[in-house]
Amino acid sequence: MSLVRTYATIPLEVERGEDVHVFDASGRRYLDLYAGHAVCSTGHCHPRVVKAIQDQAAKLLFYSNVVGSKIRDRAAAALVRNIPGFRALFSSSGAEANEDALKLARKVTGRDEVVAMEGGFHGRTAGAMSVTGNPRMRVGPQVPGVRFVPFGEVPEITAGTAAVLLEPIQSMSGVISASPETLREIRKRCDDAGAFLIYDEVQTGIGRTGEMFYSGTHGVTPDIVTLAKGIGSGFPLAAALVRDAIAEKVEIGDFGHTYGGGPVAMAALEATIEVVEGLLPNVKETGAYLAERLKKFGEVRGRGFLLGLKIDGSAKALLAELLKRGVIVGASGEPDVIRLLPPLTLQKEHVDAFMVELDAALR
Repeated sequence: MSLVRTYATIPLEVERGEDVHVFDASGRRYLDLYAGHAVCSTGHCHPRVVKAIQDQAAKLLFYSNVVGSKIRDRAAAALVRNIPGFRALFSSSGAEANEDALKLARKVTGRDEVVAMEGGFHGRTAGAMSVTGNPRMRVGPQVPGVRFVPFGEVPEITAGTAAVLLEPIQSMSGVISASPETLREIRKRCDDAGAFLIYDEVQTGIGRTGEMFYSGTHGVTPDIVTLAKGIGSGFPLAAALVRDAIAEKVEIGDFGHTYGGGPVAMAALEATIEVVEGLLPNVKETGAYLAERLKKFGEVRGRGFLLGLKIDGSAKALLAELLKRGVIVGASGEPDVIRLLPPLTLQKEHVDAFMVELDAALR
C-alpha cells in the first residue's frame, strides 16, 4: 500500500462524474448526494468550469501572487460582490483559511483568547485543530488561548477575547443550526467588547444554503468569513473574506500562501461563482422540496442543500444500503443522522428518485 490511511473509504471506486452522478469502473451510475464532502458545488465536471480551467491551464498553469494577475483580480471581485465591504485572502484549504482568520484576529485586536464551540470542526492543522470542538480530533499539544462553550450558548466575551469562531450550521456534528437569537446576541457582545466574529462557512458558503453566504442571514454579518470546499467546484482553493477596515491593518509579510490565488484556481473560482449565482433559486426551491419529502422518514435539519436526516436506526447501515441501491449520502457525528450535501444542480426529479430508494432502504 502506497498511501497513508485517512478516511474510512466506502466500497466504491469512482472513475468519472457528470452533474449529479458519478460512475464506477463498470459504468454503473450513482446519484451523488454527498458531492465529495460538499465540494462539487456546480455538479461534476460542469462544462463552464471545465472550460475555464482548460483555457487558463493552456495559457499559464502557475505563478505565485508575487506578480499581478488579471484573472485573480476578476475572481476576487466576483467573490466579494456578494458580500460588499470585504476583501479576499486566498489559500488552499479550509484549515488554512481558519488559521489566517485566527492569526488576523489576534494580530489586529492585540488579544489572545479565542472562543470556539463544542462540536465545531475547523480543520486538522495545529491552530485549526485547537479550535475544533471534537476532542477526538485534537491530537498532541494544542495552541493555547482557546475557550470552548456549548454550541447554542451565548458566551461571555471579555477584554481579552480576540474573536468568537463558529459554524452557523455545524455540519459534521449532525447538521445542528444556531438560532437567530443566539447569533444576534453573539454579534452584539462582540461589538460591545471589541472582539471579532468569525463565521466558518467552509460548508455553508458558496450557495449551499440558498444564499451565496450564510453571512447576512438573520441580520448578522461577521467580521471574517472562511471558505473552502465548493469555492472552486473541486479545484483546491480557500479564502478568508475580511472586512475592509480589518484588511487595511494587514501589512506586507503578515500572510503568504504559495498556491493562494494561483491562476488555474482563480479561473475555477470565477466560473464557479458565475454558475452558482444562477443556481441559488434552485437551491431554495429544490432544497425546500427535498426537506419536505424527507419529513416522513424522520427529523429534518439544516437549510437548502445542507440537510441532515435523523432516523430511527443506524445511519451507517442506511449508508451501506443506499450505496447498494446506487445512492451516495454522508454520515455525521451522530450515529443516527445522515447528511445530504448534493451538488447545487440537483433537481426535483432526482429528489423523487432518491425518495424511492430511501423508502426501500429503510424498509
